[in-house]
Amino acid sequence: MTHTVQSSSSYKQEDKVYHQLQLQCHQCRTEPQTRCVYPVMWAEKVGKQLGHPTRSVAGWLVSKFLNIRNRVLEENAVQLCGIQPGDTVLELGHGPGLGLQSAAKLLTEPVGHLIGVDYSEFMHQMASEHMKELVASGKVTLHHCDVAAMPLADSTVDKVFHCNCYYFWPDLREGATEIHRVMKPGGLMVTTLRLFNVATMAAKQVMPGENWHPEAYMAALRDSGFTDVRMEDKQHKHITFQAIYATALK
Repeated sequence: MTHTVQSSSSYKQEDKVYHQLQLQCHQCRTEPQTRCVYPVMWAEKVGKQLGHPTRSVAGWLVSKFLNIRNRVLEENAVQLCGIQPGDTVLELGHGPGLGLQSAAKLLTEPVGHLIGVDYSEFMHQMASEHMKELVASGKVTLHHCDVAAMPLADSTVDKVFHCNCYYFWPDLREGATEIHRVMKPGGLMVTTLRLFNVATMAAKQVMPGENWHPEAYMAALRDSGFTDVRMEDKQHKHITFQAIYATALK
């Protein structure tokens, strides 16, 4: 397993937001000199907000955390997809819209179309605001929905990407099957993550269950009709991350 290296400024930004999230716990806020007696409850709260941010102080802080933590993953997922100007591209769990903004720049042909889905109404609204001009023009379509029940026609998507997303799906097989349904034959999906960071959060009980393991996700992809499923270590400047590739076989 490779470890992620980050700049000191990035760590400081993450630590600041992480500390603000922790202050949502009443005891941490009112008795900072004591050790919180609700670490598991707090971890579960943060985990729920990461998987489904709500319109709340904690949800807003999570959106800031995602902007800091996910930027490199989002931008690299877009690049690794090999998006062509006329593709139909889908992002799963788009969050505030970082990946959507990167992908939209590559869809320069009139037929190029970008679709985003997110289970969080708060993230859907935030991304809709960030992308409002492209949404109004019809270039971008955003759906507030579950990844296992997307309002998309069969075999219509060329490329799919997502980052820090699959761990929160209630059923990996259902999600993977639905993604396979909407993808064109030979379509490529790229998933990016920092495995060391994810494992660390899982150890703190922030990640729900065992779905965070890449092996479980990759097995679900294979069982759902994907081929050439593999995980590779990637490097972006000083940051190491992982990319999981899968091709829709039909």
